[in-house]
Amino acid sequence: MSEDTAARCPWCGTEPIYVAYHDTEWGVPERDGRALWEKLILDGFQAGLSWITILKKRDSFRRAFAGFRPEVIAEWDEAEVQRLLADPGIVRHRGKILGTISSARAWQKIEAREGFAHFVWKHQDGQVVQNRWRSLSEVPAKTPTSEALSKALKREGFTFCGPTIVYAFMQATGMVNDHLVTCPAHHRVAMLG
Repeated sequence: MSEDTAARCPWCGTEPIYVAYHDTEWGVPERDGRALWEKLILDGFQAGLSWITILKKRDSFRRAFAGFRPEVIAEWDEAEVQRLLADPGIVRHRGKILGTISSARAWQKIEAREGFAHFVWKHQDGQVVQNRWRSLSEVPAKTPTSEALSKALKREGFTFCGPTIVYAFMQATGMVNDHLVTCPAHHRVAMLG
């Protein structure tokens, strides 16, 4: 689906991969626990980088990280860490790779206890927040909810999940509708919430 270029959220620019991500994925409510975990991990890898860098490497990440199956990754050891550090298709950051393994283990515990999707969405009572921003300058970098979710994730053993990363995760997974109200995607995404 293509949005009106003049009205689309300006953060995605004109690069086709970024535009497609904006138009079809960003802000669409995600309620699958494994998919939510994948997005959170990728947002953690983005720390210090631009999202388009991660987006361009996403297929390589999926291949390198066994399709982001946390039950597989939770069993990984130093040999897998070394394999990933040698993979030029991903961001090769030892701390982020180790954090992914520990986060996979944390995901398993949460999934068994209550379901990861429930764990994440309960911070908003399962509801999408429908924001009505008119410009990017109005959009916050973090919120009290992202701060609370960040703390909860860290208590469970997640890493690279500060409140700013968590807010980007909340935006991307549709926990908040942060498409500008002038963007055609705002109304379409609001209908899904």
